[in-house]
Amino acid sequence: MTTTVTTTLRTDAARLAEAVCFVRQQDTAALLPLLLPGLDGPELRALADHCRFSHAALLVFPPTAEAHRGLLAGCGLDPGVTARPSVVVRDRLAARHGREPADLDVRILRPAVAGTGRTVEVFVLTVPPGSALGPLARQERAEEHEAHLALEVEHPDPLVLRGLCALLARHGAGPDGGGYNPHEDGTVLYFTAPADSKAGYRRLELYVPGEHPDVLAAHLNHRQADRPAETLLRLFTGAWTTQALAVSAELRLPDALDTTTSTGLPALARAVGADPDALASLLRYLAMLEVVEDDGYGYRLTALGALLRSDAPSSMRPLALMYGGPFYRSFAELGHTVRTGGVAFDHLHGENHFEHFARDPELAELFDRSMAASSRMFEPLAAHPAVTAAARDATATAPRTVVDVAGGNGELLGRLLTAHPRLHGVLLERPHAVEAARPALEAAGCGERCTYLAGDFADVPPGGDVYLLSRILHDWDDERCREILRHCAAAMPAHADLLIVERVLPADGSPSLATAWDLHMRCNVGGRERQAEHYARLLADAGLTLVGSSPLPLDAAVLHARRAGAPVPAQAAGPARP
Repeated sequence: MTTTVTTTLRTDAARLAEAVCFVRQQDTAALLPLLLPGLDGPELRALADHCRFSHAALLVFPPTAEAHRGLLAGCGLDPGVTARPSVVVRDRLAARHGREPADLDVRILRPAVAGTGRTVEVFVLTVPPGSALGPLARQERAEEHEAHLALEVEHPDPLVLRGLCALLARHGAGPDGGGYNPHEDGTVLYFTAPADSKAGYRRLELYVPGEHPDVLAAHLNHRQADRPAETLLRLFTGAWTTQALAVSAELRLPDALDTTTSTGLPALARAVGADPDALASLLRYLAMLEVVEDDGYGYRLTALGALLRSDAPSSMRPLALMYGGPFYRSFAELGHTVRTGGVAFDHLHGENHFEHFARDPELAELFDRSMAASSRMFEPLAAHPAVTAAARDATATAPRTVVDVAGGNGELLGRLLTAHPRLHGVLLERPHAVEAARPALEAAGCGERCTYLAGDFADVPPGGDVYLLSRILHDWDDERCREILRHCAAAMPAHADLLIVERVLPADGSPSLATAWDLHMRCNVGGRERQAEHYARLLADAGLTLVGSSPLPLDAAVLHARRAGAPVPAQAAGPARP
């Protein structure tokens, strides 16, 4: 072993021993006043009630895996503790040193410090002698960017998290990046320690189990506030992300990859019919997006990327093709929509979305499959009180009926009929959609309990018990929505329920997929997303009353309406909880 390698190992060993000693000496009660000297009594208690000191962290650069195990053993730590990829520190290193994230195999492990209930968090980047990563390792050892103390939030709640972040910022702890690590299902929020901190570490981490995208986005936006040019440049490249995902779907790249076994670049290029060098660039970009992983031997598919496989349940491949294809081209004419209020899709194609897709069977099929790709939002609906009440009251001689108005391929109706064998269904759709839905519902075992009607909104059948409008109203302007709702109201018996599935714009301007879809709907079909209050007004104009709402997956919601004057079931008196 060379003198340089021996010296760096000794340096890393000393740094690790110092971190272990710190963890042994401190606990939450003793550490918080040192870390945040300005905290008063109530704030200190609030922080201590929600957080605990969990670990001290550092980044080491052993030359080999064996040397790394020796470092741990030398400090009394378990050398066999499991290591996982660290995407957050990897991306921070890549950004600081101008490198591709895929070229940095950073691992994270947390060996326990005996007798403390705490750990040392060790980030490991192996740097063999003579490696091009040598300068990076020397700079990181000197500057200790990744050394930090961590407080773990034991019972995460979005309001609590926002309050903790505000408390830390109020006492001089500035946002310093963060991220979500899917390999361990944890969110990290980094802060710089206050200038008067006496803890001896310049950085602080809030570690939160689970994924908290809204809190993380707000934290990162705060961090980016002093780097507007870089932030704007990243936003400019959003179209590149759309196309990278669409092209990978078009090539069926996810189908050629596995989540457990890596595939080398030459074999992958042959499998998808791509140029190896160009494919390597695409894969690097997809790795940055965490769609694939490069393990040094080849590429693996991540859980995120697996959603793009054509054989995945509710595959999102059709969505990638739709948003990277027809909708991508029409969105280039967004300026027309914003200037005139007109529909960009109509301006580009000379006809509306529905006419254009109806004339092209392949596009129509892709659109129907793309709608089915979002069917995850339907999962809680079988347990909605309106549906369960209808199922409970159904008998062999008096069946209860669910009417799916413009129900597409019958995905939602099939889910409800499968969950409740005593319910009957009616699918109202265009003739080609009815024919496409019929075999799917029959294959699900629901065909004998389903009636198929070819027609339009004016043909909503009377006498149903539960009516469904799933992702319909956002296609249309207010006047057309009133017309659709009036047809439903005219068909509904006094006891019937109407369930409306849509993405609802937040009233407080908080981040939501509905905000993006609002622009998309205006551009492509002339519709829009709306706030719950807006839907309540449209319902009232049609003689209906909004009696409850509840969230659904994929940032959607179900609005529950009844005929005006009809009695409101007890379970719908407040927001419904499916």
